[in-house]
Amino acid sequence: QVQLVESGGGLVQAGGSLRLSCAASVGFFSIRTMDWYRQTPGMQRELVADITSDGSTNYAESVKGRFAISRDNAKRTVYLQMNSLKPEDTAVYYCHAARVPSIPFSSNYWGQGTQVTVSS
Repeated sequence: QVQLVESGGGLVQAGGSLRLSCAASVGFFSIRTMDWYRQTPGMQRELVADITSDGSTNYAESVKGRFAISRDNAKRTVYLQMNSLKPEDTAVYYCHAARVPSIPFSSNYWGQGTQVTVSS
């Protein structure tokens, strides 16, 4: 059964840090691009950061220089280190495993989300 299980969310004061983890029991983990998205009520889910199979990373402008995405293929886990948190970072954060284009009928998967709340 495919599962993406996020952890590490919580309540933190502005300027603080949190580290999110996503344990992925998904096939072909090492060759999947893995992403972190976030969503606030009434807003579209937005891409925060992604990391490709070769370790290349991409960040939303709003988090550049503050967040860092990483992965451990041996543990099938992707991380999001969030520093210098701001109240506007408050959202539900979702882990996403992209489909693998070279694998027929490959699917993408979402975690259940973890709440991050940053108080001012």
